[in-house]
Amino acid sequence: MGVEMQIAYEGQLRCRATHGPSGAVLVTDAPLDNGGKAASFSPTDLVATATGTCIMTIMGLVAQRHNLDLTGTRICVVKEMVAEPVRRIGALTITITLPQGLVLSADDRRRLERTAQACPVKQSLHPEVKVAVTFVY
Repeated sequence: MGVEMQIAYEGQLRCRATHGPSGAVLVTDAPLDNGGKAASFSPTDLVATATGTCIMTIMGLVAQRHNLDLTGTRICVVKEMVAEPVRRIGALTITITLPQGLVLSADDRRRLERTAQACPVKQSLHPEVKVAVTFVY
């Protein structure tokens, strides 16, 4: 069964999206360099955000299974656009910083790093999008 999102165009390159199951609403705006006001996330910002939150969510699932507490972990995603051959996301640079004092075995580290690479959103990106993931322990 699919998840439905309803999207309404409000004009001036602004959209309002409603998440069907929860009713949560988010607004997008085009970036300044593409004629928008950059008043909110752009659609490509949401792709970058989805990649980071997906990585964190599945790392959290794996951590729960192995009695690890990743509370306080931070992820920074830097999105870079390219113009050729078409305007698209060219690269995502992702830095995952785990909390100081968190003790992880070598097996735990490998497990979390493999999990991050297997993120479904990351796996859904076009192969030409360069995705670099770095862990800071």
